[in-house]
Amino acid sequence: MDIYSQTLILASASPRRKTLLAEAGYKFTVVPSDVDESAFSAVGKTPVEYAKQLALAKANDVAQNHPDFLVLGADTVVDFAGQIIGKPRDAKDAEAITRMLFSKPHKVITGIALVCKVRKLQIVEADTTVVYPKKLTDSQIAEHIASGIWRDKAGAYAIQEHGDLFVDHIDGSMTNVMGLPMEMVKRLIAPQAGLGANR
Repeated sequence: MDIYSQTLILASASPRRKTLLAEAGYKFTVVPSDVDESAFSAVGKTPVEYAKQLALAKANDVAQNHPDFLVLGADTVVDFAGQIIGKPRDAKDAEAITRMLFSKPHKVITGIALVCKVRKLQIVEADTTVVYPKKLTDSQIAEHIASGIWRDKAGAYAIQEHGDLFVDHIDGSMTNVMGLPMEMVKRLIAPQAGLGANR
C-alpha cells in the first residue's frame, strides 16, 4: 500500500470528478471548497486564465485547513469564441447557452491546481478540448431543458450523459469535457512523493 495514497484531497463536490478519480485507482478524501465562484470576475482574463484562477482558489481554500495534504482543485468553463460560458443560472439561461454552443465548435477548458501548504507546492495548469456539436432541433433543446440535466454544469450539458445526442466529435481529452482531464491529473500527481494511482 502506498503510504501517500490517503493524503490526497479532491476539493470538489462534483460526482463526475469523484467518479473519474476513483475509476483511475486513486484513494482520496472529498472536501468541497467554500469558494464563491461569483466573487471572481472574468473581466480582462482569458478563459484559460479564469479556469486556472478558480481551480487555484478552490485548492487553496481547502489546503488552508489541511496543510499536510495534497489538494486537487478544478474548475471547468466553456470558451465560445472567446466568451466564457459557465454554469446556467436558470432554465432560460440554459436554453440560451444550449442554442449558442450547439451552433458551432466550442472549447471546454478545465483548470487544475495541486496545492500542499507544508511543502510549499503549487502547480496550476489547464487542459483544452474542442467540441464539434451536432445541430439540435427545437424539440431536442426543449427536451434537454425539461430534463434538468443542465443544472450545475458548465455549458449546460454533460457529454457523459447524452454525448451521442449532442456531440459529433471532439479534439482532445474526453475526461476534460467531463470535468477532470485525467491524463493531466496523472501527470501532475505522479511525481508528488510517490502519490498516485494504486495500479
